[in-house]
Amino acid sequence: MVIGVKKPVYVAKPSLAPLREFNKYLAAIWESGVMTNNGPLVQQLETELKEYLNVEHVICVANGTSAIQLAIQALNLEGEIITTPFTFIATANIISWERCTPVFVDIEPDTWNIDADKIEEKITKNTTAILPVHVFSAPCQVEKIESIAKQYGLKVIYDAAHAMAVEKNGKSLLEFGDVSAVSFHATKIFNTCEGGACITQNPVLAERLKRMRFFGFNENKDIVDRGLNAKMTEISAALGLANLKYLNQVRENRKRKYLLYQKELGQLSTISFQKYIFDEYNFSYIPILFDNKEITVSVIKMLNANQIFPRRYFNPSLNLLKIFDSDICLPVSEKVAESILCLPLYDDLEEKMILKICKIVRDVN
Repeated sequence: MVIGVKKPVYVAKPSLAPLREFNKYLAAIWESGVMTNNGPLVQQLETELKEYLNVEHVICVANGTSAIQLAIQALNLEGEIITTPFTFIATANIISWERCTPVFVDIEPDTWNIDADKIEEKITKNTTAILPVHVFSAPCQVEKIESIAKQYGLKVIYDAAHAMAVEKNGKSLLEFGDVSAVSFHATKIFNTCEGGACITQNPVLAERLKRMRFFGFNENKDIVDRGLNAKMTEISAALGLANLKYLNQVRENRKRKYLLYQKELGQLSTISFQKYIFDEYNFSYIPILFDNKEITVSVIKMLNANQIFPRRYFNPSLNLLKIFDSDICLPVSEKVAESILCLPLYDDLEEKMILKICKIVRDVN
């Protein structure tokens, strides 16, 4: 079945402020000649994000992966780090990159987050931290995770790549843990093209993260710590400042489109939606879970035939990858990973296109 899609429709597209507003920031960069090295726009973005999120410390960095990397380094982690297999490869990859061992724990069948009830059984004398993921912005069981961490003397880093503009219990979800690492990649609800941030409530840790993102230099340009080049550029910060003004509007727009998908597909017995609390979700993705892999593949083929390109976030379950040398079976994550599909969702995706996509999904089912 071909329904006459004139140009490709991809799973995501950046949310962008009007070009004229971005250009004003670029003009200031051209005037100052400052392009990087903790420039004035990076500092301004950190201040505005701190105010928007109502958190203590925001440290902007080059990308979300480097945010996790810096957090692992700043907390002096070694040994085993407990994490989820249902996430983007970067989460577990950076654990291994930092010479730590990712220890996978299965996920909850409805939220798709790490199953906090199964964490304790994976704790050993070599465990130093827990690194959960707020999958598609649905909050993990943060209270239980942090209770376990306190009991066993573990650090907590949240991969909050998806979790911008999410609150839990009346405060930013990014307040939880020793560090929350967020991504500002072009596909995220808030983007700086490439970028990310470490968010922490700890002032000493915040200062160390600032040093470590810039080769270990302190404010006096003395080398006082280990470090790497994880700085955000002024151009990325400029885009962030322009885009931040529209974040609430973007969130509401995506929520409206998400709910249209849910209305059109909610009666299908072969699919389910992620479980979340309505006010604790940013609607930046529209993931749906099919009953089995075969239906998922059939839907993808039919959508592709119509120039519509969804994504199988996150397939395969990471415990199945040879690079992690893991021989454990994690049945919930493996089943979800093989049957999940994220449909297109972005600001200027027209509602009539959403209706076409839903018709294709219904017809296959």
